[in-house]
Amino acid sequence: MTPDAIVALGRRVVDLETEALAEVGRRIGPGFVRAVELITAARGRVIVSGVGKSGLIARKIAATLTSTGTPTSFLHPTESVHGDLGIVGSDDVAILLSKSGDSEEILTLLAHLKRFGTRTIAITGNPASTLGRECDAVLDAWVREEACPHDLAPTTSTTAALALGDALAVVILEQKGFRREDFARIHPGGALGRKLLMRVQEVMEDHDLPLARVETPIREAIMRLAKRRGIVVVTDDQARVVGVITAGDLTRHMERVVDPFDGTIGAVMTPKPQVAQHQELASAVVYRMEQIGIMAMPVIDEAERVVGVVHLHDLMRAGVA
Repeated sequence: MTPDAIVALGRRVVDLETEALAEVGRRIGPGFVRAVELITAARGRVIVSGVGKSGLIARKIAATLTSTGTPTSFLHPTESVHGDLGIVGSDDVAILLSKSGDSEEILTLLAHLKRFGTRTIAITGNPASTLGRECDAVLDAWVREEACPHDLAPTTSTTAALALGDALAVVILEQKGFRREDFARIHPGGALGRKLLMRVQEVMEDHDLPLARVETPIREAIMRLAKRRGIVVVTDDQARVVGVITAGDLTRHMERVVDPFDGTIGAVMTPKPQVAQHQELASAVVYRMEQIGIMAMPVIDEAERVVGVVHLHDLMRAGVA
């Protein structure tokens, strides 16, 4: 094959899978809602199963659900009838993957799950199949064709099943109120865990802080803003935050008055600003900054005294944002 032909074939595969995913997304509907309801209401665990390539996708779905706060186990359909059914109970929900919906191993497992009273969800390319008809909820993973030139090797169909599994996991974590802090708690290892568990005090600026009082002249505030990365923290006699002044505050002040350099910070500052606790998770502060639309925040200790300033740019460099 020529280089151009290689590129063209690679693009064809990606285009086919993109098209298939768009179509699968359009078919998400009541069956998806029912599947989410079954999983969020379950008092037991989620069991995911599939054969062959579907089994590999099932393992990934199980891993994603587990990592986002839903206890999940992969169950091999063949091994299940040789003792592994011992992990299944009536309080569980099972997600069964099969492109055809008529895989003998999956249908055998389905029969045993029905006997246990386990609720079942099908992810199948044929909702009218035996699996689709017999499960409590069905996710339609039909695709027009596989990306394989012979329309044989599972490619587009496994991508569709994987996307539906990811969609389930994300909606369920939202339903359960799963937070960044929860993610950090169950991912303590490696660089990801270290970043998610980082505290504000590890990232904040804590020397020569840009502090001022309400009686500080505006002219001085402008000089401090220019030197100290766009924020001045206004404090009282006990070093507690009473306000902040930013470049935005100064701009709005200049638009309102004839002489913008006349007056004190107290007339310009934003009172009662958002603050961060020094022991707070840095990831939580990033979220608040993004929601509010600010670039820096004063940091206080248990006594509500200013101990630092945290900047979004520092959080980004630390890999938290």
